[in-house]
Amino acid sequence: MKLQKATRYGLYAVLELARDPERQLSATDIAERYGISANHLAKVLRDLGRAGLVEGARGAGGGYRFAGNVRRVTLLDVVKLFESIEGNGGPREAGDSTDVGRALNLVLGEVDDIARATLGAVTLNTLLKTMEWRGERKRRLKERARVGA
Repeated sequence: MKLQKATRYGLYAVLELARDPERQLSATDIAERYGISANHLAKVLRDLGRAGLVEGARGAGGGYRFAGNVRRVTLLDVVKLFESIEGNGGPREAGDSTDVGRALNLVLGEVDDIARATLGAVTLNTLLKTMEWRGERKRRLKERARVGA
C-alpha cells in the first residue's frame, strides 16, 4: 500500500509521541529524527491536533505531545485523516467496463478491504510493543554475537 507523505508523517509523529505521552517534542525534533520537512510536518501536526490525537503547547518550551489512547487508536484512525480509503472508488479507467477490468477491480477491492482490516486491527500500542520487542531481540542477538566471538 502506497501512502501519501502526509500520512506517513502523521504516523511517524503519532508513534514517536505515543512512545512517551508525557514527553513534548517540537515539530523540528520529530522532523530531524525522521529526516523529513519540519514545515510539512507542522501542517500534519495541526491536523492531528484537530483530530484530538496530539496537543500543542506554544512558547519557548512548547511542542507536541500525544493526547490519544494508545490502546484504542489504530493505524487506520491515523491513515483516514489523510487518505481516502473507502474502497475501489478511484477514477475509472478505459478497460473497467470489460470482463477483465471488472474482475481486476474485484480483486483490487478485496486487497483494499484486507488493507483496511489490517490497519484497523493494529493499535498504536501493538505497534509500539512490536518495535520494543524487535529492538530487544536485536540487542540480544548482538550481545550473543559479541560474547560468542
